[in-house]
Amino acid sequence: MKTKYCACICYLIFGLTCDICAQNGNWREYVMQLNEEEQVNPVDIDNMYEELLYLENNPMNLNEVSQEQLERFPLLSSDEVTSIIQFLKVNRPLMTVYELRNVPYLNYNTVRLIIPFFYVGDIEKDKTEVPDIKKIKNSVKYGRHEVQLRFDKTLTPRAGYGEFTDSILERYPNRKYQGENFYTSLRYSLKYNDKIEAGITAEKDAGEPFLKPYYTKGYDHYGVHLIIRDVGKLRTLALGDYRLSFGQGLILNNDFSGSKSWGIDNIAKRTLSPKRHFSTAESNFFRGGAAVFDFGNLSLTAFYSNKKIDANLSDEGHITSFKVDGLHRTKSEIEKKKNSREEVTGANINFRKNRFQAGISGLYHKYSRIFNPSMRDYNAYYLRGTENFNASIDYSYQLPGFIFAGETAVAKNGAVATLNSVQYRPNTEASFTLLHRHYPVTYNALHAQAFSEGSRIQNENGLFMGAAFKPFKRFMVNTYLDFARFPWKKYGVDGPSKATDFYFRGTYTLSPLSYLEARYKFKMKEKNLDHPGQENKSVLPYTTNKIRLRYNHEYESGWNLRSTVDFARYNASYQPDEKGIMISQNIGYRGERRIKGDAYLAWFNTDTYNARLYSYERNLLSTFYMPSFYGKGIRLALSAKFEITSHLTFSAKAGYTNYFNRDVIGSGTEQINGNSRTDIFTYLRWRL
Repeated sequence: MKTKYCACICYLIFGLTCDICAQNGNWREYVMQLNEEEQVNPVDIDNMYEELLYLENNPMNLNEVSQEQLERFPLLSSDEVTSIIQFLKVNRPLMTVYELRNVPYLNYNTVRLIIPFFYVGDIEKDKTEVPDIKKIKNSVKYGRHEVQLRFDKTLTPRAGYGEFTDSILERYPNRKYQGENFYTSLRYSLKYNDKIEAGITAEKDAGEPFLKPYYTKGYDHYGVHLIIRDVGKLRTLALGDYRLSFGQGLILNNDFSGSKSWGIDNIAKRTLSPKRHFSTAESNFFRGGAAVFDFGNLSLTAFYSNKKIDANLSDEGHITSFKVDGLHRTKSEIEKKKNSREEVTGANINFRKNRFQAGISGLYHKYSRIFNPSMRDYNAYYLRGTENFNASIDYSYQLPGFIFAGETAVAKNGAVATLNSVQYRPNTEASFTLLHRHYPVTYNALHAQAFSEGSRIQNENGLFMGAAFKPFKRFMVNTYLDFARFPWKKYGVDGPSKATDFYFRGTYTLSPLSYLEARYKFKMKEKNLDHPGQENKSVLPYTTNKIRLRYNHEYESGWNLRSTVDFARYNASYQPDEKGIMISQNIGYRGERRIKGDAYLAWFNTDTYNARLYSYERNLLSTFYMPSFYGKGIRLALSAKFEITSHLTFSAKAGYTNYFNRDVIGSGTEQINGNSRTDIFTYLRWRL
């Protein structure tokens, strides 16, 4: 059987000769590469994917687009935004989006990446067709409406949905899920001329109750948002669920954080106006109100958030940690649902003039319970109490070819953290970045999200050097080297430690429709490991090496072929090597026909979880999926999108994973007694 699987894979990779070729500028491919770095918060990727999909469905008119709109666009760096605005001031009205090729600091690949998000329209015509923004009823009548309905189900039985006797459940109440074994969500959004955005989100995870007699709320999670822009001096008003980012993120950022490889070109962040939170993620957003006022070169952002959160509690009723997965399936998980309250308020004053920007920010947050993680050596300096305060000063300054940016922040206890960077872009084909950060072990900012190797903006000093350049025609290199030191203990590390992270990606463009890519990633970190001849564990290094070879080809007929080979090698001191390999093939069609789809097949063979490998497979229309593979087996996924009418689209996907070396998949309530798993995903979208 295994021989047949391998033969099938080899045929798909090496035997296909049909006329099939992939644009290197596809934004979905770009987001996929970000997520494959394995350092990005999945919620951030979901938010970015949702934001880009929304912008693609609601493209911006280049003859009217503002600097603020471009700054909300996550694929553009600060100097690229500035360069586009200066170009538009001189060259408007544009006749075609391809005039973006003439913008300084925009290379060919970047132009291809962002073109789907723009169009060229007539300014006067657009103005006469737009109804009066002051009449809210016009936004409903003339706005763009969209309804999304999603339904997912795992067909393979899992332990949490089994039948148990009353005596077993009385003794082990958390063995059984309280709800049905399917996922569903419903979302509605309205957009009106970039002046008004509104939406409603409702979601139920698999295992959560839905329309049960004892659960009359219907869905488990609800969200609502309203964004109003450009009303006098009020630039933006956000009500309901929203996201914010101040400066470089040292005190506040629940927007996109990106990965290190993304930071090569987008290292300098900026204070942004509030954005809607339309994702089904139940954490890392604010709920309340935020407003941005314009006073010439000055802008003022103020916000307030008050929402219930999930938390793990001690016997004394103290918060030991925050529960951020949004799952409420068992009695224990349901008891933790919204058992605490968080209040956050803050403000930012931002000054901009020409190429200089500076900001002052402050943030205060308070919990309804005492935050008191269980005391361990590694968390001795974690925040404890019911409240915290942070303040910061951030800056950025652009010179021809240079960007200087940074932020210095202080916590309530007086600890000071700082991040500073410089980026040099001599031309469109080269970029060099240097970044230094210093995050003391005593610094606490629970809403911070900035450039780091660790998961917290704390206990880290580091130096990052990145470069993107074109050594010769058709060949692009993206690389970085990052050194980090952790002066205090970390979870699983009983002493000071260090890390080295090296990344190299070379992309050779065979034609405008095809490319070859080679990627190498090396990471060395330290943790507690067994040492021969010693009773106690020692802090010793371990390394991970990963190599990816990929061929991507897309034909004008609409067919796409992506062939990938991944290798992984994990080595811990005094331990044998752990290795992994995966070969995957994706065939897709994006032509003119009403039916489009993808077929994905992967074979994987890894020794352990440490040598796991990731591979992107196209999911439903507005969702992102990046599974990890370890063990031995195959993965097959088939997806299709059918445009029923110009307004109605239906998508479906089936995924099947078969393991050769195990009889049980998962554990606990998610355990499957067998060696395979089958999932189905469906999605219906109506747009008007």
